[in-house]
Amino acid sequence: MEKHVGIVGIIIHNREKSAPKVNNILTEYGDLIVGRMGIPYHEKKMNVISLIVDGTTDQIGAMTGKLGQVEDVTVKCTTAKCGCGL
Repeated sequence: MEKHVGIVGIIIHNREKSAPKVNNILTEYGDLIVGRMGIPYHEKKMNVISLIVDGTTDQIGAMTGKLGQVEDVTVKCTTAKCGCGL
């Protein structure tokens, strides 16, 4: 399958309850993650994580699907073809 590079945005609304589940999923799909940045947004009582990912649409979709099933978590993703011939 063709690889894609993508950006995944994750918003965690209840850190104590949801962050461990999110981190477990990210660890499970760690081979797809090129980069990760997490920012606590204390004023809004949420955390924001941005990921750069590289994988097939099936792989990225499986990860974002699992993340989207976690309570109090919002996930958005956009991808583009790698364009690198791989």
